[in-house]
Amino acid sequence: MTRSAAARGDRARLALVGDRSDRQAAHGRLDALIPHLDVQVDWVPSTSVTAEIADYDGIWVIPGSPYADKEAVLLAIRLARETGIPYLGTCGGFQHALMEYGQSVLGFADADDVQYDPDASTPFIVPLECSLAGEQASLYLAENSGLAAIYDNVESTTETYHCKYGLNPDYVDTFMHSQLRICAWDSEKAPRAVELPDHPFFVGTLYQPELSSTPGNVHPLIKAFLAAVALRAQTVAAEY
Repeated sequence: MTRSAAARGDRARLALVGDRSDRQAAHGRLDALIPHLDVQVDWVPSTSVTAEIADYDGIWVIPGSPYADKEAVLLAIRLARETGIPYLGTCGGFQHALMEYGQSVLGFADADDVQYDPDASTPFIVPLECSLAGEQASLYLAENSGLAAIYDNVESTTETYHCKYGLNPDYVDTFMHSQLRICAWDSEKAPRAVELPDHPFFVGTLYQPELSSTPGNVHPLIKAFLAAVALRAQTVAAEY
């Protein structure tokens, strides 16, 4: 992986980090979307992630948790967060963004997902009270958040989910007082999205915008993410 493509003015490069599976509805939907996106997309299995993932102009950690290599996924998220690479995490990408921030910034070295370790000493990610597999649900956006701006500052919307795990309620208050801010909730005030306001683009959502996208009607969150990826590529190319 090199920066030569961006330097030559070629298309921006996006890494889809996760383990491709026909059992994941999101992966099939992404297959249909990719040919219609103005970006070079590479599927990167979790077992293939190295520090060179930082050569991409954008990183999207896609659904499919638990991943074959959890630590590699956390590395990709940390590099995106620390180096300003646009990041989108949906479902598992949301869960692992919480874990990475908890470990690296908040001091919870053992922050984990019970899908990896049912007896985790610091269970950040636990089963939802009500499964959201294949469900649509209301989403309430934080006022003045970056996510709300993407939705033209509406108060609420409806999103599609396919997930059974989320943030442990015991740690919600921890994130309410951190820089990785909770920026959307469900009707029961359970966190459904987070963002880093001072980052070029860093958003994690429990819902899956890819599931409600078609080639002719791409979800606004994905559009905003791809715009940030393109800007990153242009900025890097200008440095050469």
